Formats: sequence, structure tokens, C-alpha cells
Amino acid sequence: MKLVTAIIQPDSLDDVQRALVRRGVRGMTVSEVSGYARQRGHQEVYRGETITIDFILKVKLEILCDDDEADDLLSIIADTARTGQVGDGKVWVTPVESVVRVRTGEAGVRAI
Repeated sequence: MKLVTAIIQPDSLDDVQRALVRRGVRGMTVSEVSGYARQRGHQEVYRGETITIDFILKVKLEILCDDDEADDLLSIIADTARTGQVGDGKVWVTPVESVVRVRTGEAGVRAI
């Protein structure tokens, strides 16, 4: 099993979700996160004061999947979220050793 994790722009979430549902993804976890990479934050003026905003708001997607689906999901997310601008995000895949569905006790791929 694999965990596909993506950090994307909040504006891309609806399009990415629709593309994943069309692909057959039945579930995902979405979290609001903040951070920075190459963007390094930005400055805004508020009531005449310049304020440095170090952390940019993003959305984090997490999807558990079977091994053979991971590369396809990674491509769908990257292609759908891509605007060509700095800050589009990142997508990565992590191996998952075990999963248990708490309600039923099912384990492994059956728990996805």
C-alpha cells in the first residue's frame, strides 16, 4: 500500500477532487496547512504598516491506495493542480506497512 500526499494551492482543491473522483478514488483526507518553500512568504500593507507573512496557506491531501494506483494518482494531482506559477505545490508517495479499518477490523488493502 502507498500514501499519496500532496500540498497544493487551495484554489486547486475542487478541480483535483473532481479528477480523483472520476479516477475512482473513494476517500481522501484534506487538511488546511501553512508553510513555505521557494515562495518564502510575502509582504502586505495593513493600515500603513508593512507586515511580513512568512507562511502561505495551502491544502494537504492524503490518499491511501494500492501500490499500482500510486503513480497514476500522483500524475492526476500534479497535472490538475499545475498552473505554472511558483507555489503550485508538491506531491509524494510513501510506503505504508499496515492499515486497519477501526470500525470493522479489516486490515491491509481491504481497509482502504
